[in-house]
Amino acid sequence: MAAAAGDVCGAGPGSRAGTGAAAEARFISSTKGKGLFATRNIRKGETVFVEKPVVSSQFLWNALYNYRACDHCLRALETAEENAQRLLGKSSLVLPHPEQCSIRKDLHQQCPQCQVTYCSAECRQAALEQYHHVLCLGPSRDDPTHPLNKLQEAWRNMHYPPETSSIMLMARMVATIKQAKDKEWWIKTFSQFCNKTANEEEEIVHKLLGDKFKGQLELLRLLFTEALYDEHLSRWFTPEGFRSLFALVGTNGQGIGTSSLSQWVHACDALDLPMLQREELDAFIDQLYKDIEKESGEFLNCEGSGLYVLQSCCNHSCIPNAETSFPENNFLLHLTALEDIEAGEEICISYLDCCQRERSRHSRNKILRENYLFTCSCPKCLAQADDVDVTSDEEEEGEGETDDAELEDEMTDV
Repeated sequence: MAAAAGDVCGAGPGSRAGTGAAAEARFISSTKGKGLFATRNIRKGETVFVEKPVVSSQFLWNALYNYRACDHCLRALETAEENAQRLLGKSSLVLPHPEQCSIRKDLHQQCPQCQVTYCSAECRQAALEQYHHVLCLGPSRDDPTHPLNKLQEAWRNMHYPPETSSIMLMARMVATIKQAKDKEWWIKTFSQFCNKTANEEEEIVHKLLGDKFKGQLELLRLLFTEALYDEHLSRWFTPEGFRSLFALVGTNGQGIGTSSLSQWVHACDALDLPMLQREELDAFIDQLYKDIEKESGEFLNCEGSGLYVLQSCCNHSCIPNAETSFPENNFLLHLTALEDIEAGEEICISYLDCCQRERSRHSRNKILRENYLFTCSCPKCLAQADDVDVTSDEEEEGEGETDDAELEDEMTDV
């Protein structure tokens, strides 16, 4: 499957990328699996592709704490001003330039049965056609004894913030297949994602659920079966199959972040203002970031995760030549070149954040082994292969430090 630069890669039987493809997935080896490679020269700053997830879901704690997002595409539903007011705990806050907020509340729609909210009629229809017919709770939305509510409550009691996955991503995979006319197409699509050995799967489950993971995984499996069992997917409901499904989501799930406030900030940055007004607006935004960080900490965005066929083929490098982002304030993933990439060159992203990438080789690989079960052999790691394998005191002391510039980047880079 290949994607054209700027084209949106969709999900569903018959969907395909456009012509003039800029990247394609290729098999590398049994150890490394697949990789993403440039099919032509790509310029720095160019969008390699824009991709829709085959399935996505907001994190459960994130939704519970009123980070309001479209139930399908995760577009933030609050206005920028409402977003800032909630994060600050200050209902009297007024943002300048309200016309720069892109949220269209007049387009929002709810499911008439269960009242979950969508950003548009298109998202409501897309959800209904793909998975929501199976997952709609109807009048049982607030019924704690409903099987789906029991499943979600069990998940929240096992996987606390900061969240990295959601049981509902797995539920939407099952619901998608249950609703599909071409069930085999969807089963084949989900089977494209990276699979792990039994021991590796256990490590992933352990990382997500903690020391009591075996008992917790079995409880989740029983609740999952009660809520969603389907004969076409009987293997997914066995202990081994459920562990594999769990590991698939844990390994391949791509985090998604959306924020109406960050969209407003980017729009304000693009305004052509007199120098004094520009300085005043920048100072206001800087102070707003500092105040929000004190009140809400790191939990700033509507957050969830999704499965992306092409993005999941991107291997890691500590010196990546591309990065993912969500500049449209929804689940559309943009892969952008960080430098010129030649035809035939592998396109790599980083699984580490900016601060982690600056740490020692030992520290970087410790994080990668714990979270992704591999040791990096990128050019940077190979060049540092003879470095002492000890995390320095300076690194440990610097782990929790975030300067203002980094904070602003984190809050707006979604």
